[in-house]
Amino acid sequence: MAATLPVVRLEQIRKTYAIGDQEVDALDGVDLTLQPGEFVAVTGASGSGKSTLLHVVGLLDRPTSGRYLFEGEDVSTLDADSLADLRSRRLGFVFQSYNLLPRTTAVENVELPMIYAGVPDAERRRRALAALDLVGISDVAYHVSNQMSGGQQQRVAIARALVNDPRLVLADEPTGALDTKSSQEVMEIFARLNDEHGITVLLVTHERVVARRAKRIVTFRDGRIISDTPAGAAPLDEAVPV
Repeated sequence: MAATLPVVRLEQIRKTYAIGDQEVDALDGVDLTLQPGEFVAVTGASGSGKSTLLHVVGLLDRPTSGRYLFEGEDVSTLDADSLADLRSRRLGFVFQSYNLLPRTTAVENVELPMIYAGVPDAERRRRALAALDLVGISDVAYHVSNQMSGGQQQRVAIARALVNDPRLVLADEPTGALDTKSSQEVMEIFARLNDEHGITVLLVTHERVVARRAKRIVTFRDGRIISDTPAGAAPLDEAVPV
C-alpha cells in the first residue's frame, strides 16, 4: 500500500518583506509537515509569523524562498489560475470577521464557493443545507446575516469552508470576535469535525484556551518555530505567549 502523502510540507520557507530600506523576515527558514487528519494550532505573539504562515499555506501569498508541497505537488510551479483553482477546490477558509455577504441568507452564503466551482443549482443547495446541519444551524438556513449572532455567523463561515470537501481547513483567529460561550461552541465544532469526520485543520490563534482544543501546538517567535508539541505536552503558560 502506498504511503499517504502529507497535506502540507514546508521546507525552509522564508518570507521577506521590505520595510523602508530594511528587509524583515516574517518567516525565517520554516520546516513544517501537516498529515491528513491532524488538528494543529499555530500560536505566538503578535508579529511572530503565524498569520504569514497561514497566508503562505493558504496560497494567498508566495514565499520568498523555500519549497512548499501540497499533497506532493510543488505549488511554486503553478500559475495564478492554477493556484486559484487549488484554493477553491482543496482549501477551506474561516476568518475572524466571518466575511459573509450581509443581506444574503446563510444557505446562499454557504453556496458561494460552489458557484465558483461550477456545481449545479440543486446540488449546491443540497450540499449547503447538509453543511449547515453539520455545524448545527440548519434552523437559520434562510436567515440573513444580520439576523444571526456572531457565533451563528461563524458557524455559517465554517459550513462555507466545508462545502467543497477541502483537504485542509485554514482558520485565522476564528474565535477572535466572539464571546467566551460562542468561542467554546465554535471550537467544539472544529474538534468534532476533526474527530468524527477526519477533517484536517490548521488554526491560528493567540488564545491559550483555543490552542488547547487542538491536538498539536506549533509556537512561533520571530518568524521561526520554537516548539512543536502535542497539546498538553508542555505548560501552555510557556508555550503559548500572548
